[in-house]
Amino acid sequence: MDKYLICIGGGEIRSKETLDIDKEIALLAKQRAGEKRAVAVFVGTASHDSLPYFNSFRKTYTSHFDIKADLALLTKKDIPMDKISGKLQNADLIYVGGGNTIFMLETWKATGFLDLLLDAYNRGVIIAGLSAGAICWFEKMYTDSVEGSKYEIEEGLGVLKGMMSPHYDNRPEFDEIAKNYPIAYAVENKSAIVFKNGSYLRTLSAGGDSYKFENDIKIKL
Repeated sequence: MDKYLICIGGGEIRSKETLDIDKEIALLAKQRAGEKRAVAVFVGTASHDSLPYFNSFRKTYTSHFDIKADLALLTKKDIPMDKISGKLQNADLIYVGGGNTIFMLETWKATGFLDLLLDAYNRGVIIAGLSAGAICWFEKMYTDSVEGSKYEIEEGLGVLKGMMSPHYDNRPEFDEIAKNYPIAYAVENKSAIVFKNGSYLRTLSAGGDSYKFENDIKIKL
């Protein structure tokens, strides 16, 4: 089973800024679902499980693409992990929203959700993430670990090689930082990179661009 990770640099799903990217993600989910209706699980841990954020996701993926939307709550209720595990077992797509990256990863590890998420990825469930939900998969990530603080390098999950910065159109200083790492990706708002089986496949765009830094060379993808 092929494994897909779609890493979105940023953009407001509520105002349909990423709609062209969401269309491609939905297509992958439907292909995986086959004849049944595709199911997407929204993971809003980084936003402390913001319900308005989930509603924006549902309005896009259900109203535009006829994908059934569910959510995995980890911060608002003491929901048994077996119930959340069941949701991920039924999912064709898991969408990880943006917010506080470090809080998100700490919560995943403390609750055991990270193991369920990695299992889903290894089973071929499509994984898409925006900002925090995108950078967490890399060995290193360029993030504001505390909301409102300056961006710093933090440890990621290491599923993908290299490091990534989201919101690159607002982070010009990343050019100098990227030179210190063998592989780095810089992804603007309204842009995304698709990885298949851990390797770069293609970019998606709703108006933004994506770049790769390798051996001090910046390449537009």
